[in-house]
Amino acid sequence: MTTRRMTVSQALVEFLSRQWTVDGDHRERTIAGTFGIFGHGNVAGIGQALLQLEREHPGLMPYHQARNEQAMVHQSVGYARMRRRLGTMASAASVGPGAANMLTGAALATANRLPALLLPSDTFSTRVADPVLQQLELPHDPGISVNDAFRPLSRFFDRVQRPEQLYSIALQAMRVLTDPAETGAVTIALPEDVQAEALDVPLEFLQEREWHLRRPLPERGALDRAVRAIRAASRPLIVAGGGVLYSGAEDALRALVEATGIPVGTTQAGGGSLAWDHPQYLGGVGATGTAPANRAAAAADVVIGIGTRYSDFTTASRSAFQNPDVVFVNINVAAFDAYKHGSQLPVVADAREALVALRAELAGYRVDDDVADELRRLMAEWNTTVDAAFRGSGADLPGQPEIIGAVQAATDPRDVVVQAAGSLPGDLHKLWRVRDPLGYHVEYAFSCMGYEIAGGLGVKRAAPERDVVVLVGDGSYLMLHTELVTAVAEGIKIIVVLVQNHGYASIGHLSETVGSERYGTRFRRQSPQGDLDGEVLPVDLAANARSYGVDVIAVEPGPDAVGRLRAAVSQAKASERTTLIHIDSDPLAYAPDGEGWWDVPVAATSTSETTRVAREAYEQQRTRQRPLLG
Repeated sequence: MTTRRMTVSQALVEFLSRQWTVDGDHRERTIAGTFGIFGHGNVAGIGQALLQLEREHPGLMPYHQARNEQAMVHQSVGYARMRRRLGTMASAASVGPGAANMLTGAALATANRLPALLLPSDTFSTRVADPVLQQLELPHDPGISVNDAFRPLSRFFDRVQRPEQLYSIALQAMRVLTDPAETGAVTIALPEDVQAEALDVPLEFLQEREWHLRRPLPERGALDRAVRAIRAASRPLIVAGGGVLYSGAEDALRALVEATGIPVGTTQAGGGSLAWDHPQYLGGVGATGTAPANRAAAAADVVIGIGTRYSDFTTASRSAFQNPDVVFVNINVAAFDAYKHGSQLPVVADAREALVALRAELAGYRVDDDVADELRRLMAEWNTTVDAAFRGSGADLPGQPEIIGAVQAATDPRDVVVQAAGSLPGDLHKLWRVRDPLGYHVEYAFSCMGYEIAGGLGVKRAAPERDVVVLVGDGSYLMLHTELVTAVAEGIKIIVVLVQNHGYASIGHLSETVGSERYGTRFRRQSPQGDLDGEVLPVDLAANARSYGVDVIAVEPGPDAVGRLRAAVSQAKASERTTLIHIDSDPLAYAPDGEGWWDVPVAATSTSETTRVAREAYEQQRTRQRPLLG
């Protein structure tokens, strides 16, 4: 057996550089690069290995410097989603706080079913220097470190306690990263002493290895039962989730609905499964969905979920589907999701393969013309409503729907809009007219404030030929904006539209609906009594972005603000540099009602009249919930 003398870190980095994901005729690097922030826990291990490999084989494993460990994982997730889960990035952090900073990113990756490789450093395996700097000491279990917090957040977790363990751990990590049913955060904890230890590495471990994407076919019995249910339906509805896009199944979906006339509503992750103006498309479904999609959901007798997790936003907290005889066909590559909510018709299969099979089996079936005409009428009315919401009001402070409309008007079909948290995801789900399968990128499984800029960088790395437009509110911007420095350092162009409303607008609106009167949601000076109702904070976020070296366009308030915003987006698109566009908005100008609901409990008893009124409305809404959807 031929071997090479290498450190654990050198072997791991070179191994990762030679892994490939294969889907049919398509082949791409599984780990396209490594993000890293170096500290004493990894500078002599992973840091040295990346430097050595770059000198010996330039470009084989690109290194990207980051400013925040959480943001490294967000970039990896943004990249992975844009690559339809075929490729991702690795993120290397030092011991203690550096590793802990990645926990939020790990949770986000796993919640979104998106691959991300995490390489947090760990304390000495030998314990020769116990306790080391930044070590978490627990008297009842000396073997626990900060990295054990990754266990519940990861789809795979292991720790390289001895050099010889590297081979099996690395191969198992790759298996999970490339498995569409298992993927998520994959964590390999690397003790700082083991990283630098040497071993004789078999050359077979360092050879190129291909991981072929699994596309399981639907089982005959499950498919037959699903087909019988659909054929018996008079008002079927497809709920298209992210699995449609990860499978590359949008063409198969379009072929099925054009043959059958079955209407489609999309989840946040499924946005782009059909173009916004397709005759069978009803828009987003659920708590933040459109009125046509939610009315179709309420009347549906068969709901065909394809690649969806069926989150509470998709089901409107189990209130969206009101037909007492509704039946659910759940198609998902992961059995965990296929059996959600008690479905008696799970189909565990790849989305594209299942859609192709359904189209063949449903030959001759078509939704009645009366139902199709009714849905077309509802969509025409909704599109008129959206047009009105996009139209400028002429107010000095435009509402968020007008801002979305201006950005939409200035962008091209293949541009990618990126968002994650606050009120923008809900408004985009209702209003954004998706024109490209990969043009809508809203992280809403974890809805992580601060994802937007880092995630947008990941999207741009994955698709450098597209313009990436990050929409972000001031609250989310303040959470994590430092990756703008990364954009400047690497010359990566993204467009950031920063919507300034001086507070947490989304939770402020929710606070009103539950009777809490926007308490604690405004950005104001604090009085000596502790109240946050003073003057608006004199924070200049445009100046903040400008200080990073970003080009900034400030759209001042005024009746023509929407027009100037549209011009600013066009100017930013024409530039080769990252541009931030700052615009003030009216947080009380809301998007049209999509007739969805979200279960947020209201205090059962209160001395506040607003809370008592909110509780009455809450109890009424709860009567529409179903204990199971199946």
